[in-house]
Amino acid sequence: MESKQLVRWPRLVIGVAILLFAGVIYAWSVINTPFRVVETTAGEVARTAVKNAPQLGHNYTLTIIFFCIGGLTSGLVSKKTPAALRLAISAALVFSGFFISSRLVGSIADGSSYTMLYLAYGVMSGAGIGVAYNTVIGATNAWFPDKQGLCSGIQLMGFGLSALVIGETIKAIGRAGEIDWGNVYAIFAIAMAGILLLAAFLVKPPPKGTLLPAPKTVRKAAPSDEAKDYTLLEMLRRPSFYMIFVYCTIVAASGSAAIGFARDIVADVGATADFAVTTVGIIAVANGLGRLSCGWLFDHLRIRQTQMISASLAILAPLTVVFGLMTGTLAICFIGMCLCGFTYGFCPTTLSVFAARFYGPKNFSPNFSMLNLVLIPAPFAAKLAGNLKDASGEFLSTFLILTGLTVIAFFVNLGIKKA
Repeated sequence: MESKQLVRWPRLVIGVAILLFAGVIYAWSVINTPFRVVETTAGEVARTAVKNAPQLGHNYTLTIIFFCIGGLTSGLVSKKTPAALRLAISAALVFSGFFISSRLVGSIADGSSYTMLYLAYGVMSGAGIGVAYNTVIGATNAWFPDKQGLCSGIQLMGFGLSALVIGETIKAIGRAGEIDWGNVYAIFAIAMAGILLLAAFLVKPPPKGTLLPAPKTVRKAAPSDEAKDYTLLEMLRRPSFYMIFVYCTIVAASGSAAIGFARDIVADVGATADFAVTTVGIIAVANGLGRLSCGWLFDHLRIRQTQMISASLAILAPLTVVFGLMTGTLAICFIGMCLCGFTYGFCPTTLSVFAARFYGPKNFSPNFSMLNLVLIPAPFAAKLAGNLKDASGEFLSTFLILTGLTVIAFFVNLGIKKA
């Protein structure tokens, strides 16, 4: 058994490395520089604005939707197709998406290429990364039945930190000017395809008969707690699925609004331009730490205890931002924004752990991918925040609404049970 346990840790390292690159979809606001149409207005103070911000925002929303669709498709066929084949398909989709996008650089200004951008980056890259995400997490988690929370948290931390690590690296290369943006995208297309093709040879679930540690429990298991495997249709008939879905949708919406407008929110309470940019990076780190912390809590506490902690923090996060905005205190607002990022990080780990513990490991891939659809409504929360900002001139109303929703989520959380 010891030799079997030793060989599984490199698999976790590989999974984290792959997801670190795959998480680049969250870096769209950082790497969309070559597609921005910037307008400068004269006045006492010259101001620049991105004229095509709505179109670029649509591309991000489309990317998240097809990321979820790709993950769901991967989960549905996981029993009939090997992980290697799904990762090879993912490589082809991601390569095509980024390479076609690289050819669109410089032609987006007249608006004629948005459809191709949506199809390439949004549909192809989004779906391809969704397939890889589901495949890697499903195969790697299978090696760690005793550390489901930690394994999920570490992998998802890598995925969440991609916007900061990979996104900023791509942006720095593009800004340096030594390589034009079109070639930067083309190089990344080749790099991602190579990484995913290599993953096709390295990422595999444990063979049948592999001896692995039994899942840990924090108390003696009751008969009602015995593991049971539910199919996707069986899961969809359980009230717990819808409660988990509603709970995580609300928490993800709060985090999405905070992350989407982090720079503008702290600027409204007096942050300098440099500090506002730094805040975005710090929130990304907080998001990654939230994913890891949530996994640790699930492995060391009961599910109920972990959920009470996460639900309480979910209320505290937007409420702190409300206090910061009402008092005009940058420090309080900054802490609230970090809490929003931190609690947002709880969502993907929670979904992964619930998919395994509530519905069993046998059908983890399809069940996890269905739960992961909570990410689809999240970008619309950022859109709502933008609309309310335009209408009222401030973000306070947005976070008052989000605080109310997280209170509702707290009570929804109380009803989440295995039965």
